[in-house]
Amino acid sequence: MAAIKVVVFGASGYTGAELLRILALHSEVEVVAVSADRRAGESLDHVHPGLGAIYPHLRLEKMEDIALDQADVLFCALPHGTTQEVVSAVAGQIRIIDLSADFRLKNVDEYAQWYGAQHKAVDLQKHAVYGLSEWCREDIKNTQLLANPGCYPTSVLMPLIPLIRQNILAPQHIVMDSKSGVSGAGRSLRDNLLFNEVNENFLAYGIGAHRHIPEIDQGLRMAGEGCSFSFTPHLLPIGRGILSTIHLQGSADEIRSCLKQSYEHEPFVQILQQGETAMTGAVRGTNNVRISVHEERQKDRAVIVSAIDNLVKGASGQAVQNMNIMFGFPETTALKLTPLRP
Repeated sequence: MAAIKVVVFGASGYTGAELLRILALHSEVEVVAVSADRRAGESLDHVHPGLGAIYPHLRLEKMEDIALDQADVLFCALPHGTTQEVVSAVAGQIRIIDLSADFRLKNVDEYAQWYGAQHKAVDLQKHAVYGLSEWCREDIKNTQLLANPGCYPTSVLMPLIPLIRQNILAPQHIVMDSKSGVSGAGRSLRDNLLFNEVNENFLAYGIGAHRHIPEIDQGLRMAGEGCSFSFTPHLLPIGRGILSTIHLQGSADEIRSCLKQSYEHEPFVQILQQGETAMTGAVRGTNNVRISVHEERQKDRAVIVSAIDNLVKGASGQAVQNMNIMFGFPETTALKLTPLRP
C-alpha cells in the first residue's frame, strides 16, 4: 500500500511542530508540504531546530503555492477564523483535520458569541465531525472534515462522558479546575507570556469566559443530559501539560469502577489504582490520558484528576489518532510514545 500523502498548514507553531514530530514515526505517511505564510521560504530547521534533519526536503511555503491535488489529508493548525476561509476553498478536494476551534461548535450562534465573529462556512460546519477519538470512532471513519477537540475539553470530557452515559452522575453542579502549561497559549510573542512574567507565577485567566466552555458544554450534552458546571483555567509555569481537577458528587469507588470498565481496552487511557494520583510528568510527550479518582472528606463527594499533554492528546497526537481512524490504520501507529522523563 502506498503511503498517504500529508500536507500541514500552519507548521511554524507548536502544534505544527508536534504534528511533524509524530508523523515522522508513522510508517504509512509521507509529509509532502508544509506552510507558514509569514515564514515562507525558510527551512524547517530554521523554524524548528532539529526537525530539518528528519525532513531535509521540506521548506515552508505559502498555502496558495501548495498543490493539494496529489495529497490525501490536510492538517490545518491555523488560528481560528483563518481556517474557515482555507477549508471553504479546498473542501471536497481533500480530507481535512482541523486543529483550530472553527468547526467544533455545532451552534453557529454560540460560535459568534464566544469567538466574536460570524461563522463564514456554516454549511461545512454542519457536516464537520467532532473528533474525540475514543467516543466518536464511527463518525470519524467516513468524515471529510474533522474538528479536532480542544485541549481543556479533552481533559475533562474523557473522565466525565462515561459517567454521564452510565447515569453515574446525579443532577448536580460540577466544578472543573484546569491548569495548563504555557505552550497552550501558542507561539506568538506576548508580554504576559515572557519568561519573567510566567516563571515563579501561577494565575487564573478567562474566568467564566474561556472559549472552551461551550465546547465542554456541547460534549457533555452529546453524552446525555449534560450538567451545569463551572470551569476555570490556570496558567502553570511549565512548558506543556494539563492537569484538571473535577469536583463532583458521587462515590469514588463507583466512579473509578465505571471508568475502568469504560476504558478497559483503550490503549491511551489509564485509570489509576486507588491511592495513585495523575500528574503531568507521567504523560509529557505522550498521547495518554491518566485519570485518578479520590474520596472527598464530605460523604459522597469525589475528586477526579485528569492529566494530558496539551500538545499531544490535547492537539496533534489526537489529530494523528483521528487520521489513523479515518484511513484504517491501527490507532496506536506512530503514537506508542513514552513519557519524557524527567
